[in-house]
Amino acid sequence: MESIGRDLNEMQRMPLAPAHVGAIRAAGVQKCYAAGEWLAEIGTPVDRFVYVEAGEVEVVNPFTGERLRPSTLGPTQFMAEIPLLSGGNWSMAMRAAVDTRVVEVPRDRILHLMSAIPEMSDIIITVLAARRRRQLESGDAMLVLVGEEKDRAIRQITEFAARNRIPHRSHPLGSAQAAEVATSCGTPQDRPLVVFGRDLVVTDPTPETIARLLGIEQDLPDDAEFDVLIIGAGPAGVSAGVYAGAEGLRALVVDETAIGGQAGTSSRIENYMGFPTGISGGDLVWRGEIQAMKFGTRFVMPRRVASLEQLDDGGFCAHFSNGQRIRAASVVVATGVQYRRLPLDRLVELEGAGIYYAATESEARFCRDADVVVIGGGNSAGQAAMYLSRVARHVRLLVRGDTLATSMSHYLSSRLEADPAITIEYGAKVTELHGDTTLEAVTIRNDAGLRTLPTCAMFVMVGAVPNTHWLADLVALDDKGFILTGASAGATSAYATSRPGIFAVGDVRSGSVKRVASSVGEGSVVISKVWEHVRT
Repeated sequence: MESIGRDLNEMQRMPLAPAHVGAIRAAGVQKCYAAGEWLAEIGTPVDRFVYVEAGEVEVVNPFTGERLRPSTLGPTQFMAEIPLLSGGNWSMAMRAAVDTRVVEVPRDRILHLMSAIPEMSDIIITVLAARRRRQLESGDAMLVLVGEEKDRAIRQITEFAARNRIPHRSHPLGSAQAAEVATSCGTPQDRPLVVFGRDLVVTDPTPETIARLLGIEQDLPDDAEFDVLIIGAGPAGVSAGVYAGAEGLRALVVDETAIGGQAGTSSRIENYMGFPTGISGGDLVWRGEIQAMKFGTRFVMPRRVASLEQLDDGGFCAHFSNGQRIRAASVVVATGVQYRRLPLDRLVELEGAGIYYAATESEARFCRDADVVVIGGGNSAGQAAMYLSRVARHVRLLVRGDTLATSMSHYLSSRLEADPAITIEYGAKVTELHGDTTLEAVTIRNDAGLRTLPTCAMFVMVGAVPNTHWLADLVALDDKGFILTGASAGATSAYATSRPGIFAVGDVRSGSVKRVASSVGEGSVVISKVWEHVRT
């Protein structure tokens, strides 16, 4: 299956061309660092690109003060991370291993160079993506979580970090690794803990707090102006962000949860053109995010739009739940859908503690060698069952109807039926949940009656509810709450709503095809009409 970036061993000695180095030297300033001097500290802004001319730069383990990895950065290599593109913060500490001479280019200048010299941009972005891949795979990330199996707040941070491809590592409370982290930070060993680096112990462990530390949840000045505000960072929204940036529009993408939307909860997409071995929804959209940032599109999350109003000049003002507001000449709504909550007692109480709405590596860790239940008859439920069958002892797929033929791709239903680790039960539904602080069992009803099955995890992937409650009376909706577009809304453009300047794409649009490929296509096509609206 495709991953988010190439192997860094392959990329390790990919030098920039002489012309690229010349452009970097012309745009930057030379600086010397003595051995032991810091070039970057965890949590500080990635405000410059650093090209190494002589010497050696090492990544440092903040808990020990020692070199983290055997490999270092030397002459012809450069020091940067993915947040260079977005204006985020360093996630690794870097220091000069020996006396070192570098050329430093301010962030705005290197971004301008990357825009003007696409060949240089390709090299830099490929290396940055490879470095992020290694951070995710190596387990030596600087964001450390302790006790997610006991603490719901830390589980929420784990989910947020995983879905946004933020490098992190997690240790069970009471483990030797957790004790080592607590001792290093001077905190009690019997309490859940979130640490960024070593010196920054997070006292308010929320996704918003972590996003601020990483520079993902950036402060925007009140009434900051954009050509287009894209609400929702699923495939449709990120695709719109790519094309808006490519067309030179000032674009802002916001999402209240994470990059990926509902597609981000899919562990494997096999029917998306160009990825014959499949790719996870999260990795696919993450690639799009990097591509959009290359063109200058900004991303901010978690950020929820509480309300939207039209101004006297025809533009729009978006009010965020944190009290901030921004202005935009146009709005693209790409908020997608969310799975329905089942009408079960204690469902909300057990969400994140055995009840899940995504089946990714983050959730699968709690299902190893256990019996799990998946509810739903669509592709997302099928993909979840296939993915979980690799780690769980047995997966039980509950389908309300009597067939999968009308709701699931044939290739997927055939695999499910052939897999001995998966049982499909038709005409079945869950009627009761059991467990004190975590899910322990569920009661299932089918034609044979009621029975209770032990399980540690239930994945709910049924129905689709559009995220349109915040739109108030601005645009026309159908009887199910999906946004009307095109002729149904009295508009001439296929993705225009009943309100000029507001467009809708992806699953939130009434009559849309609920597939990743169609969402990507709609997000790309809509920008031509956005451009016309903004420029007229």
